[in-house]
Amino acid sequence: MRPVYSRTVILVVGSLNLDIVVPVPHHPQPGETVLGGDHARHPGGKGANQAVAAARLGATVAMLGRVGDDDAGKLLVSALGDADVGVDDVLVSGDAPSGIALITVDDHGENAIVVSPGANARLTLSDVDAAAELIAGAGVVLLQLEVPLHTVERAAQLARGTVILNPAPAAELSRSLLEQVDVLIPNRGELEFLVQGKRDVAAAARELEAHQVVVTLGAEGALVVTDGGIERIAGHAVEALDTTAAGDCFCGALAAGLEEGLDLVAAARRANAAAALSTTRQGAQPSLPTRAELHFFAARPGERGSS
Repeated sequence: MRPVYSRTVILVVGSLNLDIVVPVPHHPQPGETVLGGDHARHPGGKGANQAVAAARLGATVAMLGRVGDDDAGKLLVSALGDADVGVDDVLVSGDAPSGIALITVDDHGENAIVVSPGANARLTLSDVDAAAELIAGAGVVLLQLEVPLHTVERAAQLARGTVILNPAPAAELSRSLLEQVDVLIPNRGELEFLVQGKRDVAAAARELEAHQVVVTLGAEGALVVTDGGIERIAGHAVEALDTTAAGDCFCGALAAGLEEGLDLVAAARRANAAAALSTTRQGAQPSLPTRAELHFFAARPGERGSS
């Protein structure tokens, strides 16, 4: 029996991965071997990261996804529970290992990632349909593309609340899916993939069928594009140590802001601050800020926005 939530739920439909992170002086070229530092293991996956990011900012969050019947799966589910994310709909696959992400982080904090989806690839239409009541009842449904695309499309169809899609990793999206999306959150590279070429960011965002687009621009901040106009959100000056989960932090924080009732620009401004703060720490989920930490960061002299 699923829990009865006393407030609006953010439901994240997506991936859970065990991140294996190795610091390197530079990312290897084809055929090159690079000696790195000591590796670390962290709970991750775009879906789980975004769920934890929203929960740490005070939102009520539930997760729908799959892990393997292995130690990694137990760790991933436990980490979500520790972050107060509902895990009743995190299912266990006996025929596949839990997903893993192999991550190298260079001296500039930039990362390169290889993902082995494992159980994430076994999330089925039946799994989504079984959670139809939860999906329809969620105030916000937050989606990414580390699980099969047809399950993402079904979740968007079943949703009655705000649908947010982070189109990562980049993939071709059907017009019918984009029409279901209320807020699309690509980074610059994903946006270029969706419009099939480089061009002005705002112009590219307007080419998409989504109702509202928030383009994350890394250290440059973000761009909010709606029918009402364009809002540029400046980046924050921070010393980045690890950018692994910055985009996920942005998405989860934006979902939490919308769930609270912030308008899209205010939610994006707070999400931008949260993402910047996350880059100053190592690891994916370990880097995600709490509401109190974000409030302190955003209130620094000379900074705009609040938590």
